[in-house]
Amino acid sequence: MEDINRIGFDNEKYLNEQTSAILERVSQFNDKLYIEFGGKILYDYHAARVLPGFDPNVKMRLLQQLKDKTDVILCIHAGDIERNKIRADFGITYDADALKTIDDFYSWDIEVTAVVITRYQHQPAATAFKNKLEMRGIKVYLHYPTKGYPTDVDLIVSDLGYGANQYIKTTKPIVIVTGPGPGSGKLATCLCNLYHEHKRGVPAGYAKFETFPIWDLPIDHKVNIAYEAATVDLKDEVLIDSHHLETYGTEVVNYNRDIEAFNLLKRILEKITGGKSMYQSPTDMGVNRISSGIINDNIISEASQQEIIRRYLRCKVEFAMGLSEKDSLEHASNIMNKVGAKPEDRNVVEPARKAAADAELCGKGNKGIFSGSAIELKDGTIITGKNSPLLHASSSLILNATKYLTGLPDNLFLLPKSIIDSVTHLKKNILKAKVTSLDVEETLIVLSISALSNPAAQMALESLKQLRGCEVHTTHIPTPGDEAGLRKLRVNLTCDPEFSSKRLFIDE
Repeated sequence: MEDINRIGFDNEKYLNEQTSAILERVSQFNDKLYIEFGGKILYDYHAARVLPGFDPNVKMRLLQQLKDKTDVILCIHAGDIERNKIRADFGITYDADALKTIDDFYSWDIEVTAVVITRYQHQPAATAFKNKLEMRGIKVYLHYPTKGYPTDVDLIVSDLGYGANQYIKTTKPIVIVTGPGPGSGKLATCLCNLYHEHKRGVPAGYAKFETFPIWDLPIDHKVNIAYEAATVDLKDEVLIDSHHLETYGTEVVNYNRDIEAFNLLKRILEKITGGKSMYQSPTDMGVNRISSGIINDNIISEASQQEIIRRYLRCKVEFAMGLSEKDSLEHASNIMNKVGAKPEDRNVVEPARKAAADAELCGKGNKGIFSGSAIELKDGTIITGKNSPLLHASSSLILNATKYLTGLPDNLFLLPKSIIDSVTHLKKNILKAKVTSLDVEETLIVLSISALSNPAAQMALESLKQLRGCEVHTTHIPTPGDEAGLRKLRVNLTCDPEFSSKRLFIDE
């Protein structure tokens, strides 16, 4: 349960303001508006972390209120399908995320009108994905790279440019255009259909919905700096919107890519509409009212500082794993210096490292790597765990945390030796695994089996729900089983950039 004293965001206030802003913008365009939805519509855990109290699904609640007026178009870049690009928060590929998104929308009683595969160039994986969707009755459109982009506006806005792509038929006044991650082709899809609408005599408009950066907060506000930390791989930078300042004399912020691309986008919009654009700055295009929900700036700033540290630690791990470039790590380090943060400002870092040192002390003379983990519970209590021949450090941590939450004695064994022995036999003698200690995912399964006959284990099992949203740090990069288990528990995980084994290939 969330600590009401640590809430800095009011969802209902935000919903009311945001709904009004969208409906007002629709009315300015003769009831036909294409809205490019940036960020995550569902499961926006970054927003939930930097805006304590923010419902990760509040944007879906917004769409649900407007569903009678809304069509939804889902975009996915053909290149992302071909490369098997991974969405980090779920550990699934972007094409799988697109399927999940369609299911998630349906569970909220909202249908996806169409899927657009953007920048399609006959990639085999993209073609297979199209066939899979069509076999399930989902309408799929193929959009190709736009001829003339980005320099030749006359060619871009022509039947050979935007006009070469199929018109996506919609019937509602609001068309939400979304997609997994940046570069999915949302803007191009909006502009293609806008071109077709105007050719049909429909004076449709375009708007942009981005949660971050928050345009009406200062450039150096930590929630905006946390956005930079979250996008180090894209090299996004929060800047004063020079177009807005020049036109209105007012300082607001936007990110560098939108500011740099605005003059081109303005020319394209004017060419499509055949008149002067109503937008004089990229900030003008936005319909974001997220700041209206902020009710405690101190809480928001503190939470954003913690997110900056989390992002830095993640970047260090990704660099160690070869998943990010050195300049991204240097950028993340510069952001840390900008806000005066260090990893040890995260409450769980030093306890985890001490647990690892204790494990090494206890196991002196033994071979192997000694690991430690720590979790900060909602009441501020820090619980630690360390690895052993039976359990990974994170597995030990989860069991210790459940004992604390349920008031069970620390020396109580929740997992029956007979089941642990059986799992160990399976891993060692049948599957020939090199490591037989239980990872988090295996520990959760054994705990659930134990709960069938052990009331204490049942209590521990039920208490797992209280771990959601808690802060966790481990001294080593989690194994796949640890990572999967901790993700399902929905804790906020960071780790030191150290590998849990001296082996180069980890197959567990």
